[in-house]
Amino acid sequence: MPNDSEIQPSPEQIEKDNEKLLAGFEQWLTDAGLSDATIGRHVDNISFFLEHFLQYYETVDARAGANHVPEFLGDWFIRKAMWSSEASIKGNAASLKKFYAFLAERGEVDRQVVQHLKQTIKAGMPIWLDNMREYVNYPGLKAGACESKLG
Repeated sequence: MPNDSEIQPSPEQIEKDNEKLLAGFEQWLTDAGLSDATIGRHVDNISFFLEHFLQYYETVDARAGANHVPEFLGDWFIRKAMWSSEASIKGNAASLKKFYAFLAERGEVDRQVVQHLKQTIKAGMPIWLDNMREYVNYPGLKAGACESKLG
């Protein structure tokens, strides 16, 4: 019989937990004095990360999600988010740093998680931006590439 630490929360439980985390994150950003537009961007970015990426292949708790940021920003987001761009990768990185700082402040993750995430983002960003440029410039994705083969 599994003990409590081995029991994985259901996707429904994680979804409810994510809603609470997002509400707390939004309040934290408000208390920090950020503008409504900036708060909205950060909350939207984190909502997408939690609800779509962390639950895409398997259900991952938000607190463990920092380990998945390189895969998210360097590959998945580029391919799956139609609005992905160099600016949106940078914006998501900023949102993720804020979100994990919020979780650390609440004692939900260790502060070392935030430090490691910041280092990972700093080291990975040039690579992720190159990945974005390569993806956008891939010949098969150019406008009209499919039509020319059909006509």
